[in-house]
Amino acid sequence: MSKLILTQEVSGLGSAGDVVEVKGGYARNFLVPTGRAVTWSRGGEKQIESLKAARVSREAASIEEAQHTKAVLEARPVTLTVRTGQAGRLFGSVSAADVAGAIEAAGLGAIDRRSVELTSPIRAVGAYEATVRLRSDLTAQVTLEVVADH
Repeated sequence: MSKLILTQEVSGLGSAGDVVEVKGGYARNFLVPTGRAVTWSRGGEKQIESLKAARVSREAASIEEAQHTKAVLEARPVTLTVRTGQAGRLFGSVSAADVAGAIEAAGLGAIDRRSVELTSPIRAVGAYEATVRLRSDLTAQVTLEVVADH
């Protein structure tokens, strides 16, 4: 087990400034190399306080912005045009990055692909639901309309 300090939010684990214990391989191969966490140390405790203070100030300003973004995202469906083969089947599948790009192209704001969660792979045209995590305590349900590129 490795003791780490998270530098950014990790779904299912915690948010920036949290001290967590994870298996060594997860820390060594994913969290630390991608910059999502640093190894815990006594000096790191001081970093935790500054990370938490910065997070509190950012959260206060972003609550209203996140609620506005949620209302905009849930107000109308997002159309995603994809290449299809016979019978409306896609070449591959729609990824979270594709959904984030479609949201941005629709003029609904920039969304990080890591905050988009698809319940199942999208491999055919039709209507689907996606969850966009705007904050740790606020999500938006986005309606996707996957249509064929003619």
